[in-house]
Formats: sequence, C-alpha cells, structure tokens
Amino acid sequence: MIDFQNVSKRFGSQHVLVEASFRINTGEHVGVVGPNGSGKSTVASLISGEGSPDAGSITLPNNVAIGYLHQQVSETHNATALLVFAEGGTPALQEIEAEMSAIENQLGQTTPAEQAVLLERLGDLQTTFEHHGGYDLRHRTEAALTGLGFTEKDFTRPIGEFSGGWQMRAALTRCLVANPDILLLDEPSNYLDLPAIEWLQRFLRAFKGTLVLISHDRFLLNTLTSVTLEVANGFAERYAGNYDRYIEERITRYETRIAAQKNQDKKREKAERFVERFRAQATKASQVKSRIKMIERMDTVEVPLQIVSRGTIRIPAPVRCGHEVMRLDDAGLTYDGETWILRDINLRIERGDKIALVGHNGMGKTTLLRLLSGMMKPSAGKRVVGHNVVQGYQSQEFADTMDPNATVLETVKSLSFDVREQTVRSLLGGFGFSGDAVDKRVSVLSGGEKVRLAFARLLIKPPNLLLLDEPTTHLDIAARETLEEALRQYEGSLCFVSHDVEFVENIATSVVAMRPPGIARFNGDYAYYRDKQLNASPATSAAATTQQQTVMTGEGPPLDKKALRRQRAQAREAVAKETRELKREIRKAEKQIETYEMEQAKVLELLSDPEAKVDFAETNRRLQVIQREIAEYTRRWEVASEKLEALEA
Repeated sequence: MIDFQNVSKRFGSQHVLVEASFRINTGEHVGVVGPNGSGKSTVASLISGEGSPDAGSITLPNNVAIGYLHQQVSETHNATALLVFAEGGTPALQEIEAEMSAIENQLGQTTPAEQAVLLERLGDLQTTFEHHGGYDLRHRTEAALTGLGFTEKDFTRPIGEFSGGWQMRAALTRCLVANPDILLLDEPSNYLDLPAIEWLQRFLRAFKGTLVLISHDRFLLNTLTSVTLEVANGFAERYAGNYDRYIEERITRYETRIAAQKNQDKKREKAERFVERFRAQATKASQVKSRIKMIERMDTVEVPLQIVSRGTIRIPAPVRCGHEVMRLDDAGLTYDGETWILRDINLRIERGDKIALVGHNGMGKTTLLRLLSGMMKPSAGKRVVGHNVVQGYQSQEFADTMDPNATVLETVKSLSFDVREQTVRSLLGGFGFSGDAVDKRVSVLSGGEKVRLAFARLLIKPPNLLLLDEPTTHLDIAARETLEEALRQYEGSLCFVSHDVEFVENIATSVVAMRPPGIARFNGDYAYYRDKQLNASPATSAAATTQQQTVMTGEGPPLDKKALRRQRAQAREAVAKETRELKREIRKAEKQIETYEMEQAKVLELLSDPEAKVDFAETNRRLQVIQREIAEYTRRWEVASEKLEALEA
C-alpha cells in the first residue's frame, strides 16, 4: 500500500500539502482531483520518489515497480526508434534477458556440475521473464502503439521526428507496456483524441496493479476509479467511489460537518458563558473548572471549504437564420494538386444541429473546421453560407490573439459597447472571473484562464453558428461542466472538435467521422456512433460507410426492393466470408500452438536430462523462439475469437 502520514510540502510561500494523511491500498484505482495548481502533480511526484516531503513520512511496499508518465520526453531519446523507446520502460526485463544470454554462452564451456547450477538459474530466469511478459513484450508494445494512433511505418522513426503530443503518446505507451505495480498517470488524455482515449480506457480497465490517475476527464474518472482523492487548499481527503459518487459524498460530508461544527460551537459558547458568569463565585469554582477543561478538550471539527459553484453561463438567444446554415458541396483541399487532404466532402449544417467531428489526430478535423469557417478556401467544390448566418470560430490558438495589456473586463467590453457592464460581469463570473479577478491583466493569466476569457469574449454577442476546436483544453472539470451546460442550452448551430468523451456525449446530436480523404455522418448522438463502430465488422464497415455517406449527402436515387434484397444478400455473403476466414485463422492458430507446445515439451525434457549431449546455448535460444511463437499465436487466436464472437452476436 501507499501510506502518507502527516506529509507537508511547500514551494516558496505556497503550502501545497499540510500534514496530509491518506492511504492507497494495493490494487486500487484512485482518481486524484482538485483545482488547477492545488498539488495533484506533487502527490504523484512524492509517490514516485522524484520529490521528497518537507515533513511527515511516505511508505511504499519494498521492491515495487513504479511507472510514472512525465509531461515531456527527454531529448536524450531523440535518436531512438519509436518501437525501441516504447519497449524501454522495462529495465528489469532487459537485465534478465542479458543474464539469460550470458548463461547460454557459458553452458558449452562448463563442467556438468556447473551446468546443472547454470541450468537451474536459467530456468528461474525464464520463468520470471515469462511471468512479466517478456516473451510477448514486442507484440504488446506494437498493439499499444497502434491503439494510441501510431501506424506500423512509424515504428522505426526516431522519437525526435515526432511532435510533442505524439512524443507524449510514446511515453504513455512506454509506461503502459512496462506493466508496473504502481502506475502514476498525470493528465494522460491531454494529447489524445477520442479513439485513443477510448482505447486507453479499455486498457486501464484491465490493469491489475495500483492506478493513480490525475485527470480532468470525467469519462476516465467515472469508468476507471473506485476511490477519489481530493487535493485542495493544502489538504488531501479520501472518498469511496468514482468522480460522480465523490461529488455526492463531498456535499453530504460538508453538510454533516457544518452541522457538527454548529452543534459544537453552541456547546462551547454555552460553556464559555457559564465560565464568564460564575468565575468569581467560590461556590461555583469546581463547576467552572470542569467547564474550562471541557472547552480545552473539544476537538476542532475540520470542515472542507465549500465546493465553489461552477457558475452559470447564459448565452443569449442568437439572431435567427435560415433553416440551412451552411453546406459544403463536393469540397476538397489539396496543397499540391495531387495529394488530397479532404475530397468530395458533402456536409449540410441545419439550424439547431450540434455536430461533433471525431477521428484520430491528423485526419483533418481542424482542416474541416477551417473550411467551414472560411479561413481556408476549398481547392474544389464550394462552401455555401445560409441566410443571415453569423459565425464564431474559436481555434486552438484563439486565446493568444488578445491584448496582453488589457484587463479581463476591458477585453470583453471592447467587443460589446452596447452590452450592460453587469451582463459582462455575470458572463465573466460564469467563466471563473469574479470580484477583483476582472481587473487582472491578460499578460498575467494562466493558459486555462486565457482560454476561458477567449470564450467569454466570443459568447458575449453570440453568433448563430459556433465552430469550436478543442474548447475544453486547459479547462478544469468545473469550467468544462459550465461550458457544457451552456452549449447544451445554446439555441444556435454548433460544429466542434473535442477529446473530452463526456463533453461530446452530452452535447452532440450527430457525429461526423473523419475517413480520409472523406467523411461519414452518423445521424445520432455519440453513443449511437460508438455502438455502430463497435458492431461494424471489417468486412461490412466499408459498405456501411458508403451507405452512411449516401444518407448524409442525400445523393443517389432511393433503392427499390430488388436492389435492397441484392444489397442485403451481398452483406450476408460478406459476413459469411469473414466468418469462414476467422474460423480458418482460429484453426490455424490452434494447430500452431499445439505443434510448438509439443516441441517445447521435448526441448525441456532434453534440457533436464543430465546424460544428454546438447548445445545448451543453441537449445535455449530455440526454446525462447518457441515461447515467443506460442505467445504470438495465442494472441492471434484471441483476436480472431473475439472478432468471430462479435460477428456472430
């Protein structure tokens, strides 16, 4: 277990932790929450041993392996190939492998007695190596890299060639495949898109070790954690349950402690009045003394600071526009006339639509938003804007366009001279700027504060078409929930990109999936889209995409009954063909596993025979190959079996 006892930590004049005590039991999945800058990352640093407490003690199990996701990758790895870097988080396995190789090289040069000792040691090492996943490390690493969005051709590229966000994905892979006893993840979803976040969620749900997850992502906190640790105002307090349960329990705990504090205050006040009234009377001396001792023995009821209201953003109703807000007709974009970034895009936005653009990073989500905004002109096709449309576009760099010398209030008022100051202040309060905070200069704001201010400036005179690119970046949970509720109530049209699963789930009424160089629209919410993706088999997904695009664009004549029967027959044949292929793959994998297991048994029998004359080094190398092949064909069998099960369902 991880045990904090009266731990204190300060940075300069700021007390991050004040006599904090809590315990994380082995195998627990713990979400760490709290306002930005409250000390959540400090807790992870102290657990990892990279930081040390100013006072108190931290106890961890002996010989525990810790995986800690840092916020940047060291430049010393710039020349390392991606796959090699991702595998490099298991130094213990590398040491075991080196020792195994050394023993194999010694076996042919030793006496029978020495060989027996070496073989026993080699057997122990092989058992440990297999137990910690050494034989299938390569396959697990490749699967994790693919799940986080890398392609096979990326595996040999040096780390230094990737952007900072993709380097963080590589670092995350390195932590995950190491399979540590304790996994410390500090905002792992910051650089991930929706598909990668969902893959990460599935991976971590199966993680058997202790997980300490620092995140603003409610989807991850609610689906992965069973304990919540709140770090705020110098204190750390443990709550049972995921994030939603924590919110409920915190309110209950606060109200209970307030009641206990009021009750105790009444008792103290009553005792103090008695002491003041009868202090001078000799006949009451013993009673006065008893009251004084009672007051001294009273414990202080610790009441956590009340949860700060997340505020409310009320976006005024925008001016009314035509039913068709905007559309792209056969739009495409190319920079060289040959390679198309986007092509044959047909997208229609109607009044009241709230469309989420989803897909891996680099698939063109931001480019599509820029085409819609008019910032980029299509190389082919056209962009048509509806009647009386007023658009507002927020890019990821939007916050950097504000005057650094202006105050928060001035920044918003400069775009809204005809709006009452009280209305401006109310809007700013919803984004966390209340009281004297409205007089801060833009230059002293944090990254998250600048993003919130940029939104306030955008929404003070609401457009009837909002185009938002990653609006939740740098926002804490309270700010995300505030913005989410405002956009749900927003009466205009919305097209947005976000990597916050719950944000997308709670807002989107339809989904556009990027299928470079095209798109596919799903006329339902994100849960509908995800269900369609999970149930689509590889054999039928392409046909489903084409059909979905036809529905989306409204192109093509309606199918008659004969054509429908033919289409359904083709779909059934595609499913039947894939079923046969999967069953063939399963039989092949089972046969190979059986063959290699028989060979493994013979090799082990040979190695255990003291009278057998064998080349120990070569035989052990063959044994490792056999074990790797067994692991690989077992993986193939599992993948094919899961696909077949889903297809048959």
